[in-house]
Amino acid sequence: MPNTRAETRAETLHAEGVSEDEFRAAMSRLAAGVVLVTAQEPPFGEDVGMTATAFMSVSLDPPLVLVSVREGSRMDDLLDEQPLWAVSVLAEHQRQVAGRFSMKNRISDRLLFADLPYVRGELSGAPLIGGALATLECRTESRTAAGDHTLVVGRVLSASVPPGEAGPLAYFRGRYRQLGA
Repeated sequence: MPNTRAETRAETLHAEGVSEDEFRAAMSRLAAGVVLVTAQEPPFGEDVGMTATAFMSVSLDPPLVLVSVREGSRMDDLLDEQPLWAVSVLAEHQRQVAGRFSMKNRISDRLLFADLPYVRGELSGAPLIGGALATLECRTESRTAAGDHTLVVGRVLSASVPPGEAGPLAYFRGRYRQLGA
């Protein structure tokens, strides 16, 4: 039996809630695809990129996708003012790309794009990474605060699947992985 009201409250919170470490460990068991979300600062400014594993399709009619971005991050701030953005679905050979754009608290992304092959999306103006399994250009439909993240729903304006047989880059148990044959 707890001795004090504070001990009772702490036990109740633990019984009802979950710690950040427990939640992170549980969610690390969910394999996820890896994408690079890109946008260009208006007007015609610097390109910005962010690695994401919290990305999914939402609707076929109309075609909608959702990406979760850390609240207050550079990408969150940019997508709040720039409605056009792009997604490159990364292939298994693009681990370095994913790692490069997952670094937090960057001041500039200019050097991150310097040696990457990409084309600029015709509709979004955002970089579409060469060698990706698929690319999408999107326009923000809605933004919803969700804890320490913002859920950004985008209408897909264009989708492209380049030829090739590469496998997807996956994220599982805190590491980038390839799917087994």
